[in-house]
Amino acid sequence: CQCVSVISVRQPQPLGLGHAVLCAKDIVGDEAFAVLLPDVLVKNRTDENDLSLMIQRFEQSQAAQIMVEAVPENLVDQYGIVDVAVSPNEGESVLMQGIVEKPAVGTAPSNLSVVGRYILPAHIMALLENTPRGAGNEFQLTDAIAALQQTKAVEAYRMNGQTFDCGSKLGYLKAVLHYGIEHPKLGADFKGLIRELAL
Repeated sequence: CQCVSVISVRQPQPLGLGHAVLCAKDIVGDEAFAVLLPDVLVKNRTDENDLSLMIQRFEQSQAAQIMVEAVPENLVDQYGIVDVAVSPNEGESVLMQGIVEKPAVGTAPSNLSVVGRYILPAHIMALLENTPRGAGNEFQLTDAIAALQQTKAVEAYRMNGQTFDCGSKLGYLKAVLHYGIEHPKLGADFKGLIRELAL
């Protein structure tokens, strides 16, 4: 059994995801690290965990890994979108050509949205320190990743699993529904409750 230490760092002001990551600079030090946004739940569809596969790919290639999934074209303006020459298969990584935060519908380079899971090199911290405010007048991690691409390889990893955006009320309810019906102890009763509602 390995011990896990959890260290909490508070972001003093809501200045964007890039700023939030930068707040952990002293803890991360000179090591690569993972960023997992807590408002996005990732449910595995296979025995292979997407985050584990991303870490393995990073260790092989030393290229930053950005988890992506396909979204409908009319929703690209709600996400960070990656530019790739060819769309990767699920469970695979491909070299990214670019990344843009919340592009207007019709201008996005693809429909592959950033999911909220990243494996990043420590060097991203120096880039974040020099990244100006971007979309929403916030310090965007997306902009620092675009700067990283100028000198290092960055890959888009297409996930196998399913995501639930718990940052929205409907996304949260979808997560409760999906996880509830599969719960080992409560699933049967939960399904019964849904049947009783006769929706």
